[in-house]
This record gives sequence, C-alpha cells and structure tokens, in this order.
Amino acid sequence: MKIFPYHFILSLFIALTCAGNIKADTPPVKKANSHKADKPGFTKADADLAYKAFNQYFYNPKTRIYCSTTKKDGVAAIWVQAIYWDMAMNVYERTKKPAQMDFIKDIYQGNFEHYDNYNWTNKKVWFIYDDMMWWIMSLARAHQLTGNKVYLEKAIAGFNHVWEGSHDPKDGGMFWDFQHSGKNSCITYPTIIAAVRLYNITGDTSYLNKAKSVYEYGRKNLFDASSGRLADNKIGAHPGYSDYTYNQGTAIGAAYALYKATKDASYLNDAKLAADYTMNHMCKNGILPTEGDFNEQGILKAIFAQYIMELVKDGKQTQYLPWIQQNVNTGWQNRDTARNLTFRNYAIPCPTGDIQSYEGSSIVYFMQIVPPTKK
Repeated sequence: MKIFPYHFILSLFIALTCAGNIKADTPPVKKANSHKADKPGFTKADADLAYKAFNQYFYNPKTRIYCSTTKKDGVAAIWVQAIYWDMAMNVYERTKKPAQMDFIKDIYQGNFEHYDNYNWTNKKVWFIYDDMMWWIMSLARAHQLTGNKVYLEKAIAGFNHVWEGSHDPKDGGMFWDFQHSGKNSCITYPTIIAAVRLYNITGDTSYLNKAKSVYEYGRKNLFDASSGRLADNKIGAHPGYSDYTYNQGTAIGAAYALYKATKDASYLNDAKLAADYTMNHMCKNGILPTEGDFNEQGILKAIFAQYIMELVKDGKQTQYLPWIQQNVNTGWQNRDTARNLTFRNYAIPCPTGDIQSYEGSSIVYFMQIVPPTKK
C-alpha cells in the first residue's frame, strides 16, 4: 500500500495550510449524533445534501483546494485532491448543472496554483510516482468529460514522465517510488486505467499495449487468480498480501477498462473475481472494512466506489448493487445529522468532533454514483 505515515510526515513539510499550521493530534471523539429513527436509504436530495456538507466542512473556496480536517487547518494530501476532483466530475455527470462544471474548473485551478502548475519534475511537490498517476487518471477523465485540451496535455506529459521513471523494461511492472523499492498495486492498476483512457482519447495503440503489459505483470505478481485477492506490493521476490479496498477497486477498474477496449472476456472475469473477493472476504455482515485511523486510508473506499460502480452500471454486473446499497444506506443512516457528515466506519454513528476529509469522503462519493434507494 501507500506508506501513509510516510506520506503524512512529508506533507508536514511540503504542504501549505488552509488556515494555519497542520496539527496531527487525533481529536477527542464526542458523543455521536445519528438518526436511527429513519428507515435506511437515501434520495437524490440526500446525495446533494451530503456533497454540500462535505464541501462546506472540507473545501476552502479561497484556495480552491480541500483541507485535511473539519478544522481546516491543513491541506489534504496531494493524491487525494485528485479523488475529490473525480467526485466533482461524478456530481456533474449526475446533475448536469453548469455551476458544477465551474466547480470542476475551480478545483483544477486551485491545485494548479498549489502544486507548481502540475510540474511533474518538481520533486518537492511530487515525491512518489503513484501520487502522480492518480492525477494523470483524473486529468484524462476530465478531458473526456469537458474536452479541455489542457487537461489532456497535462495527462500525456505526466504519463510519459511516470512511465520513463517507474516502468521496469527488464522485468516488467511499475515501481511506486523514486528509489525503486517495490512494485505496488497502487501504481500498477492506476497506470493501466490511465493508459486505457489515453488510448480511448487518442487512438494511440502504444497506450493500450502498455496497459496490457502492465496488467500481465500485475496478474502474475500481484493478483491471486484463484480468489481475486490483490497483493499490496511485491518487494524483491515475494508479494505482500494485505487487503485494501482501493487495490481491489483499481484492479476491477483496470480489468474492466481492458475488457471494454479489447472485448477479451478474461479481463471481465478478473474484474468480477476481484469484486467477489471484496464482497465475500473483506466485509463484516456485508459492510466494507473501516480502513484508516485518522490517516489517508480513510479515502480508500471512495476509490473502490468509482470502479465497482463502473462494473455495476456500465458493465451491467448488477449482482453487486444490493450489497453496495446496503453499505451506503448504513453509512448515511449513521451520519452526524447536525452536520450531515459521514464516517469511514459505516456501522457506527459518525463522531461529532473533528474528522478528516479522507474518512468523511467515501459515503458521499458512493451517493453520487449509486442509484438512490428512496424517492
């Protein structure tokens, strides 16, 4: 996985704050305020409300960038800003509101100004390859949505930069860090998704070939083809198996993207196998794992949301929808009703004190792309 404590420590030195100095103290958990009397479920209006609350408590309209906590005393990690941008795109696709398209542009510009104009060679801004690839995926998608050529130019330049520095031409696969310490799922599968998106945009088959080659490496070294479980990394000769929803999600997304591009059913079968493993082996009573203890792992299920729902909606694999809706209903039911914020642990009431944007993101993200369960 991404070494989140490492990311967090480095971010103390490189991130500008939203309103003061970054504080890493875990806040006291106050008595939660949930709404157990309601029948579980959510409406389109609830999806709007959840997103409005998320932005109210975590977005800084002056800097046009997201903060790490409700205190707004620090900037959220560079790579998660791309996930929040993806969520903004999902909201536009759901609502088609012109104001939301303006918001997409604002998020891009805020991060453009904060992160040296997306200068991929700035090693003070970027200190790991996978951070870049999350943005490259989102930039390619933003071009698909808006037609903005600048987004595409940034995506292509970023992809070429990461490929040159991360790809192992001898043994295959992608190194996640500048020191080439290991080949991780968090760079492998986002690279595939980005490459397929660039292929779909440009028609350049070199992107598709790169996606296939990286997928082949991942399937041999990071994917248990008997179960659908993803290894988090391979350092040296040994894969390290730890279960994380974002690895499962990006593997689903990569496999499904290649299935759409090639019509090779083996990719679709892999996507379903990874989804089955997540549903059958990573959940407790059907609820996705908590992930994150006041750190960036809180966002992992938001990434999973993007790609499981592509499989459900575009891939018509609706067998997973009741399970996903159960998770969303439970998480929304346990929201803090005073603020309409949600939590990384869907099964318990959301704390009413300071929480992180990471841990408050995934239910909101799901609600933008999952069909509502109430009218």
